[in-house]
Order: sequence, then structure tokens, then C-alpha cells
Amino acid sequence: MSEGGITLSLPPLLEKDPLIAKKQKVLQARSITLEFQISVSGLACEDEALQVLDKMVQAARVLYLDELELYFAGEDDTGPFSPRNELESLNLVLDVLSSSHQNTTNEKQQILHMLADRVVKMIESFGIKHTEEMMIEKDKYDANDLLLKWGEDNGVRTKLQIAHYEGAGRGAVAVEDVNVGEIALEVPESILISEEVLSESDMFQVLNGTDGMTTETMLLLWSMKERYNPNSRFRVYFDSLPQEFNTGLSFGIDALSVLEGTLLFEEILQAKQHLHEQYEAICPVLCSTYPDIFLPTLYTWDKFLWACELWYSNGIKVVFADRKLRMCLVPIAGLLNHSLCPHILHYGKVDQVSKLLKFTLSRPCKEGEQCYLSYGSYSGSHLVTFYGFLPKGENPYDVIPLDIDAPKVEDLSSQPSTSGSDWTTHMVRKPGSFKKNGNYGLPPPLLAHLRAALQEDDIVLHPEMSNSSIINKENERAVLETLISIFDPMMEGLTDADCHDSGDSSWDIKLAQEFKKLHREIISSVIAACSSGLEMLDHL
Repeated sequence: MSEGGITLSLPPLLEKDPLIAKKQKVLQARSITLEFQISVSGLACEDEALQVLDKMVQAARVLYLDELELYFAGEDDTGPFSPRNELESLNLVLDVLSSSHQNTTNEKQQILHMLADRVVKMIESFGIKHTEEMMIEKDKYDANDLLLKWGEDNGVRTKLQIAHYEGAGRGAVAVEDVNVGEIALEVPESILISEEVLSESDMFQVLNGTDGMTTETMLLLWSMKERYNPNSRFRVYFDSLPQEFNTGLSFGIDALSVLEGTLLFEEILQAKQHLHEQYEAICPVLCSTYPDIFLPTLYTWDKFLWACELWYSNGIKVVFADRKLRMCLVPIAGLLNHSLCPHILHYGKVDQVSKLLKFTLSRPCKEGEQCYLSYGSYSGSHLVTFYGFLPKGENPYDVIPLDIDAPKVEDLSSQPSTSGSDWTTHMVRKPGSFKKNGNYGLPPPLLAHLRAALQEDDIVLHPEMSNSSIINKENERAVLETLISIFDPMMEGLTDADCHDSGDSSWDIKLAQEFKKLHREIISSVIAACSSGLEMLDHL
């Protein structure tokens, strides 16, 4: 805090950040710093403070950019880049403002309080834009309520209760207003299901002495038996779990036939093949060698798949109080649903003093509102395969990767652009997902590489059309026509002929059709963007 004004600093980029070079390029290209000055005198003091706040938010967004967001961000795009990025950024700025309140004058505190209140309102406003309205079904007492009671008896503290939502199953609803920074749920480390439970099992010595047996596989096998153990201390938890998880791993032949021509088709086939091979290599041998421990009736393929779906959809990596990272199941927390704009972003570290896993809110949750957490920055194909749903809203991680060899263009390497030749893989998503910035709504790195690859040897062309004062129309046309030639065959392979009547279809066919529609929309929008670009060139 300076004598005549306020100095605010965002944390520096970490050296271990694999994206540090790209983020430094963005900061440099946009003349963004991580240190900010606010004067505390003059009539325009508040206006100046709000302008500084805007710059702080822009800088924080860059700090939290992930690889995909960096790829799609044009040089003039200041964000927001994604719900996750925005919530991370605003919470960081709020933390900096809140920590600066101490040991300062009343005049400075008033400005800092004003800015902190503004950030809280920004978070609330952003959350309202992404609120998902869902109808709660008639209350009914079931195994999930028993689980909540069991959790509270074992030290769980929560401001949530279980609700059933039409078309979405169970979820968690706030029983009171929970604000930013407050804790919605606390789960004791003692009831987290991790590798610690293996040592208590009669199968531990057998599995621990088996070559190539991982902890994750041991937990799968433990879950298959513990699910039916009437004396298990986790019996209430297992009783609360669904009999079927209905993920993409359980898709039938008809559903898979709907997915032909999509990325998800191969993803599910490969995952199921891997699991079948894993099952055949482990379970029959254990059942025949140790039938008293591994009962054949408990170690069927169906039960193995159920356990895999349990751990894929509910498993969380948590840093325990001893600072060791473990995969575990977290009773109660598994009831919270995923959202692209969640209330809870971070929940992976047990407090070393209280031994509690705390779920703190990054945006407020009002009484009666469903409380969401983030399962991760996943594409729709991943969420379908391992969780069994597509999120509502436009998922920024729904991309189609392209098998394009990135040319090494030495004369572009010195450009300050964030979209130069330092990207080795390329992809597309809906052009409406980000600002156009002179690139037809297509990702700048992809266009930069195609322009470099297709340009004539004697033509020097800037990597971004928006930065170029001279446009080589023929080169631009070749770039757009090349993209159309890539995506036209993809669209032709996504016919409606294999679609079933959605009204009478099973859950897996409906979900497959929903994903195929999304896949088609991405391809169609890219083709439309290229066609629009060609029309633009005709009028230049």
C-alpha cells in the first residue's frame, strides 16, 4: 500500500506453469501489468478505481487461462473466456482486495470496500446469467436422505439437503443463502473412501502381492464386494448409490449406431474394450484361485462395469491431511450435480487442522437454489462417456480436433501474436462461442497455420488477418475452402437416417442423439463461418 495511493498486485505467473510463455505473450501484446495504482484524492477517484478494477479483472483472466482458452482467444479478446475462467478471475481479484483492507487508512478502506462490493456484484450477475432453472419433484424420503443423516452423525456439516429434479434425478439444494467464500459442505476425512480401506479388507494381502495391481484397480475390486457387505461401515453410502449409472460405458448397440461418424463413437468403443480386457485379465483368475475371497457371483462383468462407472463418475482426487494425493469417494458430495458455471470450483484439499474436506462457494447460492460443483473442464464426449449426461448451455470445451500437420514457420516465431506457429495441435468449436476479431469466428492459430502453409513463397502475410493491412484474397480463399473440404465430408457422414423416434427411445439412444446433434451443430457452424468468410472476400 503506497503512502499517497493504493497499490494492488496480482500474483506473478508461476515458473512451473506450462503455459507461462504463451501467457507472457498475451500480457505483453495487450500491455497488461500485474501491479496497479489507485489514487485516493480528486473528484474522479471512484471512476479511476473502477477503471483499474477492469484492468485487474482482464489481467486475472490471463493468469487463469487454460490451454484451450488460450488457443481460441484472439489478441483483441479481453474475455470472459469461460465460466470457469471468469469465476476464478473474479474470486482472485476479490481475495486481493479483501487482503488489502488491513493496516490502511479509512479513506483507502472505503475505496477497497467499494471495489470488493463491485466484484461481488459482478460474480452474482455472472451467476444469474448462467442459472439453470430446474423443477423439484415432490419431496420423498429415500436412501439419499438416510445418507445425509448418516453423514451428519459422522461429522458432516452442510447447508444443503437432497432434492429430486425432473429429468435430472437427485441434486443438492441450499437450505439457506450461502455467500461467496462461505462453506456449503464439510466432510470429515475419516469417512472418505480411499486406499486406507484396503488394509482393513481380507483381499488386501492377495491383491497387494499381485504383479501389476494398481491401487485404483484394488479399490474397484473392493467396491464390488463391499457393495454387498451387510456389515460395512459404508453400507448406508452404498445403499444410496443407483443400481445403474447409465453412462456412455453402458450404451447398447443401437445407441452406438447412432453415434457413428462422431468422436464419441470411437471413445466409447475404446473405453469399453479396455475395460473388457482388464476384467478378463483379473476377475476370472482371482475367482478361480481365491473363491472364498472373490465370490464368482460378485465378480461378474456387469458388477465390474458398475464399479468402474462408480469410480469414474464419483471418484475425486483429494490431498489428505498428510499431504498425500489419493483417489477417493466422498459421501454426500457425490449428490451434487455438475454445471458449466458452478457454485463450487475447488474442493480437493483436506484442511490439516480440522481434517475436513471443505466445499467453499465461488459464487453465491440462494436458499432453494440447486448448488452445483465442477466435475472438471471436460468436453461433452467425456461427460457422456464417464458421467452419462451433456451439460446445459454452451460448453467451451466441446471441440473437434483436427489432424493437421503444423508447419514450422520461422519468420512467424518472433511475432508477439498469441496465435502464431507455437501451437502443434489444432481444433474448432462453434464460432459463436467466441468473438470474431477479423478471423470469421474461427480460431486464430488454425488460420495462422493454414495461411502460412498455403501462401505463395514470395508473399509475406501476417498470421492474423485482423493485424494485416494487406489481405491476400487468394490465400484467404484457399484457407477457407480447405476448411470446407475438411468439414463437408464430416457433415455428410452425420445423416439422420439412423435416428430413432426420440419419444419411444431408451435413455442411451436419446443421449446419443443429443450428442450427435451437438456434433452436427459444431460442424455446421464452422462450414457456415467459412462460407460467410468467402462472401466477405467477394465484396472486398
